Formats: sequence, C-alpha cells, structure tokens
Amino acid sequence: MRKTLKIPRILKINWIRDMSISVVFNNGESRIIDVYGLLKKLDLINSPARILLEPGELSKVELVDNTLSWENVEQYITLRGGDKRKVPFEIGADVLFRYSKPEKSEFLIKIGRMIKENRLKSGMTQQELALKSGTTRTYISRIENERSDIELGTLRKIIETGLGKKIEIQIK
Repeated sequence: MRKTLKIPRILKINWIRDMSISVVFNNGESRIIDVYGLLKKLDLINSPARILLEPGELSKVELVDNTLSWENVEQYITLRGGDKRKVPFEIGADVLFRYSKPEKSEFLIKIGRMIKENRLKSGMTQQELALKSGTTRTYISRIENERSDIELGTLRKIIETGLGKKIEIQIK
C-alpha cells in the first residue's frame, strides 16, 4: 500500500512585521517565520537573499504555488545552452514549516479561558469535565492552557455535554 505524503502548503499570508511573516498552512495552523533566523540557519545571509534584510524588501513577498516567493532577489539559473535566466527566490513550504513556530490564536486563547472559567464556576475538576464530555483530563488541560487546537465537534461536546451550556458561533 502506498503511503500518502503530507506536504505542507501555504494558503495565506496573514501579516509581515519587522523580519517576521505570519502564514496559514494547509493544516489550518498559523505559523510565524523569522526570516532573519531562517536565512541564518540556511546559511543564506551572504547570498542574494540578503536583500530581504533591507527595509521594505521583505514585504515584496508574494504567494506563488503555495509557497513564499520574492521577485526582488537577484537569482539566476543557467539553462542547458548556457543562457542565464532570472528566477524568483523561493524557500519550499516544507522548510518554512520546519523552521517556523506556531502563532498563538486569539480564538484558541478565548476558548481555553471560557472553558476554564465555566468549569470552575460549575465546581468541576478537569477530570470531571473530561469524563462528562468524553475526552481526557490531559486534553482539557491542553485546551485551557492554549497548547492544543480543538475540533468543532469536540468543542460542542465539552460545552454542551460537559458543561451543560449552549454554544453559539458568530462570523464577523
């Protein structure tokens, strides 16, 4: 049986600040890429990519074929006939994923706080909430401490079955 490869892809650029870029990967995770640290780790500080360290150059990034691409970096490839062709500077999404760090989601922080506050108001321990909602104490702890993502079905079980509350979701 063939094994399916899960290749990370970038779906969206959230923001660019200083030397960092926040992106959303296809697993739904927002991650922060420290571009200076990445160029240093990949030993590209003395390559043409060093232009990205100059003010304004990093923000010229585009999302091309689910990875980050910079046309402003002077990079060339040599074709078979010896001709040189300018190509954009790109770092594969798999490398960007590996060298990035998760970005804390305001949504997950709020969810974790709401669950903890309501659990404490109800006088329940994490273990009691876990038993009532069909999860584990460790999972409840991870959600309350913003260390785990949560699926909508599981959120519904915790809120409605575990805490006995109603859940409402708004999109603004």
